[in-house]
Amino acid sequence: MNQKGRHGLASGLFEIRKSGIQGRGAFALRRIRPGQKIVEYTGERISNDEADRRYDEDKMSRHHTFLFTLDDDTCIDGNVRTNEAKLINHACDPNCEAVIEDDRIWIYALKNIQPGVELAYDYKYERTGDNIAELEKFYVCHCGSPKCRGSIMAPPRRRKKRRKQTRKQTRGKAGNSRGKRK
Repeated sequence: MNQKGRHGLASGLFEIRKSGIQGRGAFALRRIRPGQKIVEYTGERISNDEADRRYDEDKMSRHHTFLFTLDDDTCIDGNVRTNEAKLINHACDPNCEAVIEDDRIWIYALKNIQPGVELAYDYKYERTGDNIAELEKFYVCHCGSPKCRGSIMAPPRRRKKRRKQTRKQTRGKAGNSRGKRK
């Protein structure tokens, strides 16, 4: 059977089985090399408003959706039987990444993945709203990595630290600022 152009389960790259991260997961059946295209994340293309209607998080006791944001207006609802990629779990130290190419979402290997290793990518859920502490609890992570952030949300943006100026760097600048005298 010619497998050219086929991905995921059809190509024999991975299988679905019980996961230590969450429910079921995708596990490599053979070595997957860095940069290798693994599978497309497929499903129904819907608007953000429709996604909010289908998945009202205020009514959920824990987060569980298969939504993937494609752009500002469109999500892919991956909760379809044929979407193999929906079972690839989140990890804070992932071995895969999701890449949007021509309005399609592909999962690629970031590093060598050996047979038996679970495939995972960083979901990087958007941080919105003022209730970040609540969201961190709602979007809890179970990846078990030593690098675990505790949440499937995107890492918080780091503020740039101002470099301390040495005496040489400040020399000549002290006399330039003139305040009003009292």
